[in-house]
Amino acid sequence: MMNLTQSSRFAVAGWLGICCVLVFCMVILGGVTRLTDSGLSMVRWEPISGILPPLNQMVWQAEFEHYRQFPEYQKINAGMSLQEFKRIFYFEYAHRMLGRIIGLVFAIGFVWLWIRKHLSRPLVPHLVAMFFLGGAQGLLGWYMVKSGLVDMPHVSQYRLTAHLGLAISIYLYILWMLFLLLERNPAPVASRGLRRASVGLGILAFLTVLSGGFVAGLKAGHAFNTFPLMAGQWIPPGYLALEPIWRNLFENIATVQFNHRLLAVSTLTLLLVFAIRVMRDKALQPLRRPTLALAGLATIQVGLGISTLLWFVPVTLGATHQAVALVLLSVMLYVVFRFRRV
Repeated sequence: MMNLTQSSRFAVAGWLGICCVLVFCMVILGGVTRLTDSGLSMVRWEPISGILPPLNQMVWQAEFEHYRQFPEYQKINAGMSLQEFKRIFYFEYAHRMLGRIIGLVFAIGFVWLWIRKHLSRPLVPHLVAMFFLGGAQGLLGWYMVKSGLVDMPHVSQYRLTAHLGLAISIYLYILWMLFLLLERNPAPVASRGLRRASVGLGILAFLTVLSGGFVAGLKAGHAFNTFPLMAGQWIPPGYLALEPIWRNLFENIATVQFNHRLLAVSTLTLLLVFAIRVMRDKALQPLRRPTLALAGLATIQVGLGISTLLWFVPVTLGATHQAVALVLLSVMLYVVFRFRRV
């Protein structure tokens, strides 16, 4: 693949596999940071000098004083102790440090593989694109944080969803290249309809996860904590309360939560239909296992989403819901990969 020897292919795949795991952890840690309301605890962006955390009481107090100058402390956390501040600070600090570690692992691995001549010319542009996307992700993360350091101590749901979407896109990009590197035998030929269906389901699953970004950004999971009805109705009151109408899709808590539910149930239903079609085609027997895994994960994910809602979004359930969403997208990508025309 890509003019690589077997040893080079395994070397590159091992490096990208490590990067993939790190990005996966980064996305989950970002979710935990969000769930614990820790994202605005570090009010300064210091890509180089901010590597070390506060190491003594005086530095901790200075960092706390910076935090106290911003709206989150003044409007939400007034009276917070230094010990409580340390707790939220460490979540955001770990998130930023993991981002730096990913960048270092990627850069060092690239240089080492280049020196060892394990990289082929067709592969290099993809790796360069990944590196620049990672840099853009760091800038987008700070752009997101800045939106919560003004009058309203809440980050923009638009910027949060963009940050989440780019992180997942980078992860899936790396994963796709990993599939290409490790592929041995092409999949059996699937019909054009099933190929298109797999791509369509992949897009639908991705949009469902992005809609979850707006749910998180608006903290919509803390409202309408019943299922399947919302405030005793199938369509919640105030579904189109904002003007112009398009704002409801991104700024109305009732609309955002309802749409996320609708997308999730629709994705599950269509995935089950897709799995049945694959199971009935004897020629696609090698593709049955990943397809069944996909249907099973989708069922678990919907169950987790409902449980998270009913229990008012506890951190553990919320983080698990996000982790399974990423695993689901990973398997969905593999299914799309295996169903593609070789």
